[in-house]
Parts: sequence; C-alpha cells; structure tokens
Amino acid sequence: MEQHNRSGLMNKVAKITLIFWFLKVVATTLGETLGDFFSMTLNLGYSVGIAITAGFFLIILLAQLSAKRFYPVIYWLVIIGTTTLGTEISDFLDRTWHLGYAWGSLLLVTCLVLTLYLWHKKYNNLEVYPITEKTKELYYWTAILFSNSLGTAFGDFLSDNIGLSYLTGAMVTGGIIVVVVLLHYFTRINHVVLFWIAFIFTRPFGATFGDFLTKPIEKGGLAFGRLTSSLISFGVMAVLMVISMRQNKRIGMK
Repeated sequence: MEQHNRSGLMNKVAKITLIFWFLKVVATTLGETLGDFFSMTLNLGYSVGIAITAGFFLIILLAQLSAKRFYPVIYWLVIIGTTTLGTEISDFLDRTWHLGYAWGSLLLVTCLVLTLYLWHKKYNNLEVYPITEKTKELYYWTAILFSNSLGTAFGDFLSDNIGLSYLTGAMVTGGIIVVVVLLHYFTRINHVVLFWIAFIFTRPFGATFGDFLTKPIEKGGLAFGRLTSSLISFGVMAVLMVISMRQNKRIGMK
C-alpha cells in the first residue's frame, strides 16, 4: 500500500526490502556495462558519454519528481540513470581529468558527505523511506548519484590500482555487504548508516561483476560483450520488478 505523510502526500521511493537490494545490484551491473558501451564500444569518449547519460538521467529524474506517487518503473530507471552516469563521471575524473581513482574517490566521498550533511541539517535525519517532499527527494537522488559514482571509482581502484581480478573484486565488495547485513541484524548500529554503507558498496560489487561479464577471458572476464551483458541485466531487472510489484499487490490486498 502507498504510504502517506501527515499532509496526505504519497511516498515517492522504493521500500528497502531484500528484492530492493537484488534490483540495486543488477542496476549497478547494468550501469557499468551500459556506461562502458557508450564511451568505449561506441567510441564516443567520456565527455560525450557523460552528456548522453546526464541527458537521460535529467529527463527521467524530472519524470520522477513530477510524479505524485511511487512508480517502480520510473524509480528504477532513475537508479539506472545514476549508475550509468556514475560510471561516466568516475571514468571522466580518472581518464580525462587524470585524477586517478584514489583522488577521484576522495572527491566523490567529499561530495557525498556534504550532501548527507546538508540533508541532515535540514531534516535532522537521513531516513530514506518514506520520502514525500520534493526537496528531500532531491537530496536523496543527489546522494544516490554521488554514492554510485563513488562505488564505480572504488571498484575500479580495486581492479586497476590494487590489481585484484574482477571476480575477486566482486567477492571482496560482496563480503563487505555481507558484513553490513550481519551488523544490521546483530548489532545496534544505526540502520541509516548501514544503509548508506551497503548502498555504496553494492555499486563496486555491480561494477566489478559487470567487468567480469564483459572483459576478455585473458584478463579474467567472460567476454560476453557490453551490449549483450546490458540486455541480460535489463531483462533480469524487468523480471525482478514484476516480482516486486506482485508482492506489493499481495501485501496491499491483505
């Protein structure tokens, strides 16, 4: 069922459930492969890649902000927009501005912390569900964009700077996510803090897994190709969204 605030406004974002995290991981994988498809496979370059993905992100974000309630398809298209644009931003900082993934990550961490600080200063919390106010929703999407960009930079840092294989990098970030889940269930650490840690690290997990799917076999990948991997990820997301919407309908009927 849709959740309202005291003013009668309806919630605009997804509830944090297990299927939310599955969708987030697949969306990050799709963002990685699709972003690389634009900049590398089509050889458009990172500046043009940013322009294309930023245009898509802004269009779908305007649709999300204009909506009066939560629409799963629009919401997850915005998430895909942030993951795809995040890939381009991270690569642009590293390969066009030559900041390197370490300095790029530091810059993105600073932007994310500043966004969360301003959010908390205005609302005295960082709760991510429900969200009904447009201003709070803007903070929400800004934080998500920076966290997805940061996750991309960190994932590339593991593979390019530290030298981990793509599969090993995915296992490392996946292990961090498992630790966060255990902390959620067995400690009293603030759940909002754990949410943002998990949200950030699902991005490098998806990024490294996306690289594992697309990179050549001699480099430790499966060589599926960026377009093929993107189409597979999109199909998996579509199935998961159908399952999620059916679950929400059943809950609403009870």
